[in-house]
Amino acid sequence: MKKYLILLLAIFMIILSSCKENSPIMVHIIPQPESVKVLEGQFIVNSETKLIVDSEESFLAAEYLADQIALYSNIKLISYKLDEIDRSKNSIRLIIDQNGSDLGEEGYKLDVEDESIIIKANNAKGLFWGIQTLTQLFPADFYSEQVRLTTLSIPNIRIKDTPRFKYRGMHLDVCRHMFPVEFIKKYIDLLAMYKFNTFHWHLTEDQGWRIEIKRYPKLAEIAAYRDSTLIGHYRNKPHKWDGVRYGGYYTQEEVKEIVHYAAARNITIIPEIEMPGHSLAALAAYPELACTGGPFRPATLWGVFEDVYCPKEETFDFLEGVLTEVMELFPGEYIHIGGDECPKTRWAACDACQQLMKKEGLETEEELQSYFIRRIEKFVNEHGRKLIGWDEILEGGLSPNATVMSWRGTEGGIAASQQGHDAVMTPGSHCYFDHYQADPESQPLAIGGLTTLKKVYHYEPVPEELTDDQAKHILGAQGNVWTEYIPTLEHVEYMILPRMAALAEVNWSRPEKKNWDNFQRRIKHHFKIYEALGLTYYSEIIE
Repeated sequence: MKKYLILLLAIFMIILSSCKENSPIMVHIIPQPESVKVLEGQFIVNSETKLIVDSEESFLAAEYLADQIALYSNIKLISYKLDEIDRSKNSIRLIIDQNGSDLGEEGYKLDVEDESIIIKANNAKGLFWGIQTLTQLFPADFYSEQVRLTTLSIPNIRIKDTPRFKYRGMHLDVCRHMFPVEFIKKYIDLLAMYKFNTFHWHLTEDQGWRIEIKRYPKLAEIAAYRDSTLIGHYRNKPHKWDGVRYGGYYTQEEVKEIVHYAAARNITIIPEIEMPGHSLAALAAYPELACTGGPFRPATLWGVFEDVYCPKEETFDFLEGVLTEVMELFPGEYIHIGGDECPKTRWAACDACQQLMKKEGLETEEELQSYFIRRIEKFVNEHGRKLIGWDEILEGGLSPNATVMSWRGTEGGIAASQQGHDAVMTPGSHCYFDHYQADPESQPLAIGGLTTLKKVYHYEPVPEELTDDQAKHILGAQGNVWTEYIPTLEHVEYMILPRMAALAEVNWSRPEKKNWDNFQRRIKHHFKIYEALGLTYYSEIIE
């Protein structure tokens, strides 16, 4: 019996050791890495720890890491070149490894041992994502203003990681409600934490125009401000308003600051300038661009409005002028032109529109919208950029280099992929974070719907209907935050946290690496990080 018990104990210890070395059970990384091996021991970061770099790219990554650590703790790290210092002890090494071909554009390797941390990647992007994983290994109270740690204990670990999708996006509407520059930066930091690489910035709407365009000053003077804002939900009748003038805009200098801030975190910003619909605020400033000539005012209700841009040369001159300045501010490859929810009532009654249709051989107003989109697409392409828009832009045909955002379910993404277009999946059913995340009776006012954390987590961006070749056109998924009913910074945080963490795992981790039970354990640890950072979030997990 004694020998039998000793044998059982030995088997138990072997199993325990195997579990410890081959599962992420001791860590709480989101999104789940491709491979994780937790080892015995730990590395201690302190003010004697040296940051060692091998290039200008890795130096910038090291400076970011040092700044983050200094922001939340009393640890000050100094960077050294690889050939200037003994690399063997108490060091964090950031290495650009051109031979790491299996890591791709954004992959990395992270090795933590007793006396060193090494992050390797093919480029600065991979290093940066490796740093985000490393900081998730810090204790949660590291982020607390009340706790200024002087050492950081990091478990020994070996990670190899690459993303599933190349496009990992989050959106924010600043038109219905606007948020200050510092909050936009905070939003970008949350995106970086979860390895999102794209920020879709919705800048123009019926209710407000939020970007300075120097050649059209009335956009800032008139289009940026509405007379009043709806109180309560749109469905509550009769409608009531608060009678308070609301608005503002981002100056071009502020935009440049935010673009630079995002770029330092390997996040590309896609600006959205809505057309031909959702343009009432712009028409209030320049009524000659409409079919009827106005007068107009920025909308004080939510919804869809019949007055839209008239497809005449004067309008195209205006929009090309706007887009020229926008492209000077945003260096990314994509320009988002909206293209959704454009009523055709005014066009049907407009002599200029009907004459244009006759001239161009267009039979319907839907074809006229396609003409409008193709005109803008040609201009964008001539300036070395790609057009992206909501799935309505598919109607009437696009050039192959246009990209479609599928929001009305998955049909738009399926059609786009089958036609050879790239697509970003952002269906309202799973990716609209303005929806309720629990019983509406227990939640702040929202537009409607029910999108739980679990529902987001189980979303699969690649539709089953696609062949393998067609599936290659699915670039990834995006979470959308429309702000009709989200007036405050805290409310934005509440609506995205923790759902954006679930979407991050959808975008980054391969399906076989995802596990709902495991994610629940990890997200509960992230709740502690949110608490330490003073963030507002929804803490219940609904099965």
